[in-house]
Amino acid sequence: MPSFDIVSKTDLAEVDNALNNIRREIETRYDFKGSHCKIERADQAITIHADDDLKLKQMHELLQGHLTRRNVDAKVLDYKPVEKSAGQSVRQIVVVREGLDKELAKKLVKEIKGSKVKVQVAIQGDELRVTGKKRDDLQEVIAFCKGLKFEMPLQYINFRD
Repeated sequence: MPSFDIVSKTDLAEVDNALNNIRREIETRYDFKGSHCKIERADQAITIHADDDLKLKQMHELLQGHLTRRNVDAKVLDYKPVEKSAGQSVRQIVVVREGLDKELAKKLVKEIKGSKVKVQVAIQGDELRVTGKKRDDLQEVIAFCKGLKFEMPLQYINFRD
């Protein structure tokens, strides 16, 4: 039976490239001269250290802009609350989300079932497997899902006949 998977994956190598570009830009920009702003990544968490709230906001704009240039959707970023550091400096952790969480997967299954297309949808960990008798039905589901607005970018992989 034809099938495909719906996943939400992020290319962490591209995220690292974007962070390296941000570091270079922070070193050369005039408004960051003499500041102690830095950005680093450990696993799925990006930590932003900034001198004050204004610099933090500028670093958010840099992060989103550079990720977009590297073809990484900025919707994968989950901003945690801002923490105060020594003096006026602030720190914020930004989590790079990957995979479909349970609520989003259930909502997606409900939407696909509600579209009345004759396919079966199964949740397999952090991805969805969609199977159907006809290839056209699967292509219709992909088009339907692309029309939906979710807070996570979705990819459609492993299309098999």
